[in-house]
Amino acid sequence: SGVPSAAQGPEGQLGPRPVGTGQTNQPGAGSLTMPRYGASPHQSRPRSGREQGQDRTSGAPGLLWMGLVLLLALALALSDSLALWAPAGAHPLPPQGHPARLHRIVPRLRDVFGWGNLTCPVCKGLFTAINLGLKKEPNVARVGSMAIKLCNLLKIAPPAVCQSIVQLFEDDMVEVWRRSVLSPSEACGLLLGSTCGHWDIFSSWNISLPTVPKPPPKPPSPPAPGAPVSRVLFLTDLHWDHDYLEGMNPDCADPLCCRQGSGLPPASRPGAGYWGEYSKCDLPLRTLESLLSGLGPAGPFDMVYWTGDIPAHDVWHQTRQDQLRALTTVTALVRKFLGPVPVYPAVGNHESTPVNSFPPPFIEGNHSSRWLYEAMAKAWEPWLPAEALRTLRIGGFYALSPYPGLRLISLNMNFCSRENFWLLINSTDPAGQLQWLVGELQAAEDRGDKVHIIGHIPPGHCLKSWSWNYYRIVARYENTLAAQFFGHTHVDEFEVFYDEETLSRPLAVAFLAPSATTYIGLNPGYRVYQIDGNYSRSSHVVLDHETYILNLTQANTLGAIPHWQLLYRARETYGLPNTLPTAWHNLVYRMRGDMQLFQTFWFLYHKGHPPSEPCGTPCRLATLCAQLSARADSPALCRHLMLDGSLPEAQSLWPRPLFC
Repeated sequence: SGVPSAAQGPEGQLGPRPVGTGQTNQPGAGSLTMPRYGASPHQSRPRSGREQGQDRTSGAPGLLWMGLVLLLALALALSDSLALWAPAGAHPLPPQGHPARLHRIVPRLRDVFGWGNLTCPVCKGLFTAINLGLKKEPNVARVGSMAIKLCNLLKIAPPAVCQSIVQLFEDDMVEVWRRSVLSPSEACGLLLGSTCGHWDIFSSWNISLPTVPKPPPKPPSPPAPGAPVSRVLFLTDLHWDHDYLEGMNPDCADPLCCRQGSGLPPASRPGAGYWGEYSKCDLPLRTLESLLSGLGPAGPFDMVYWTGDIPAHDVWHQTRQDQLRALTTVTALVRKFLGPVPVYPAVGNHESTPVNSFPPPFIEGNHSSRWLYEAMAKAWEPWLPAEALRTLRIGGFYALSPYPGLRLISLNMNFCSRENFWLLINSTDPAGQLQWLVGELQAAEDRGDKVHIIGHIPPGHCLKSWSWNYYRIVARYENTLAAQFFGHTHVDEFEVFYDEETLSRPLAVAFLAPSATTYIGLNPGYRVYQIDGNYSRSSHVVLDHETYILNLTQANTLGAIPHWQLLYRARETYGLPNTLPTAWHNLVYRMRGDMQLFQTFWFLYHKGHPPSEPCGTPCRLATLCAQLSARADSPALCRHLMLDGSLPEAQSLWPRPLFC
C-alpha cells in the first residue's frame, strides 16, 4: 500500500487536531510510494546558466527586481551562515526569524533605491512582469549579476563571498522562482507590508492519523537490576574543513576562517591552533581522527547514531565533488576506527550544495538530490539493509531494526527546514515523509515494538506546519516512541514534548547533542547514550548520557597530546531521578529559580567554553523556554515559565541561536 498524500487543513488554520481523528486511509509500514506534490516534474535545463545566451526579454528594471528576489532568497536560505561573516562574539542571543531578518534588509533597499513612494499596484505589476519573463525565458546570468551588485551594495558579505554564493545558488534559485515561488501579492507583502499582501508562503496542512484508538499512556518501567544496558555513540556536526591551516587568521571577514585564504592574523592575535580554534572555524581531519581513535575509554559501543553535517561551513564555494569527497573520506574514517560496530547515519543540511538545497522527489533531472542520495547509499551500504537503501535513494530517510523489538527511523529533516528554499514551491509533507513515519509507528505499535528516531534538525527548529504535525505524531505514539536524537544546533540541549490537550503533561523528550566541530567558539565534543538494552520487553529508553570534549586550550599547548575527557554525566550533574520527560521538565523549572544550577547548564550547553558575556535574565528565560519548545512558533509552551512579566523580552530572543 502506497503513502497517501497529506490532508490539506482549512485555509489559514493550523493547530493540534484531536488525537486519532485523522483520515481513515492508513499507510502501510515499510511501503513508500512518493507523492508528486506541487509542480509536475520535468527534465530540468542545464545548470550552466551563466554560459547561456543573452537576455532578450528583460530590461534593467526587471533585472533589478529579479536580482532582488535572488538576494532575498539567499538571505532566507543562508541567513544563519551569512550573518556570521562579522567577527565572532558571544552567542547566547539568537537571531530573529526569517521575516525579521528580511525586514532588516528591506528598509536598506528602500533607502538605496529611493523606493519610499513605491505603490502597491506598481509593485504587483512589476512582480507580475517578472513572473511572466522568467517563465518565458529565465536568464540566470544577468539575474545573478544584479544580485551580486546588490549583495555588495548592502554589504551582506565580503565581495568574494557575494560573487561565489550568488553564482552557486543562482541556477537553483531561478528554477525555484520559475516554478512560481511567490505570487505578486506575497512578494509585495514582504516588501511593502501587510497592507499590500500577505507574506506567508508556507501554508497550513495536516497529515492523516489512523483511526486506531490511542492506547492509554503507559510510562516505561525501570529496568530490572542487572538488565543489559546498551552504549550508543552519538556523532553529529563533524564539519571537516579540508583547507584548515594552522596559524591562519581565526577572525577573518569570511563566514569561515582558520583556512587557506583567511590570511595571517594581526600581531595581537594568535593564529589558528593545531587541533582547532575557539572561533568561526571547523576541524582539520587530524582532530576527527583523534576523536575516533580515542574512543576507547568511552566504549565499547553497541551501535552508532551519526546525524550528519560532514562538510565544512565554506558554503559559498562548495562543489558536488567537494561534498562527495567529504562524505567518502569521513565515512571511511568512521568505518576504519569503529570496525564492526553498526553505524546508522542521518542526512544533515550541509551535505548538499548549495547548502540546505534538498528538492523533494518530484524535482527531477540535474536539479534533483539523486547525485547525493546515490552516493550515500553506496558509502553506507555496509551498514544498511536493502529496504533502507531503497528509501534512502528516494528521499534520504529510512527505517530498520537494529534489535528484535526496536525499530530505528532515520528522518531527512531537511524536508522540514526553514532554509530549504525548494520548499517554497510546496512545503506540504515533502516526499510524504511524515505520512510514511505514521505508517512505521503504527506498525511498530501493532507489533509491540519500541522506536528510536534520529535526525539532524530538531523538530522545534522546523517550519511551523511540519513541526506541529510531528508534535501530533509524537503525542499519538508516546507509548511506542522510546527516544529521539538530533543535532544541528552545535550546543548541548533538549526539547520536551507535552500532551496537546493541556500542554502540561510531559510525554517525550528529544535529546540535542553537541557538535564535534568548534564552530563557533566551542570545544570539540561527542555524546554517549546509555540505553535500556537488548532483551525481551526492554523499554529501550535513555537511562543516562555522557558528554566528552577535547579541551582546546590544553590540546593546543606546545608539545601537548590531545586528551578527550569526560565533561559530565547527566543524572549525576543535574540530580535527575531518571532521564524520562518529567525529569527534564522539572530541571527547567529548577533552573528558573536556581542561578547556580543554570550556570552549570550554561557552561555545559557550550561544551565547557561559554561566551565571556553573562547570560542575563532575558537570555536565561529564552534559553529555558527553548528546552520546553519542541513545537515551532508556540509561545504557549513557555507561559508558565515566564511568571515575572519578562515574557515579551524573552520571546524576542527566541528561538535560540543556530551555529550550523
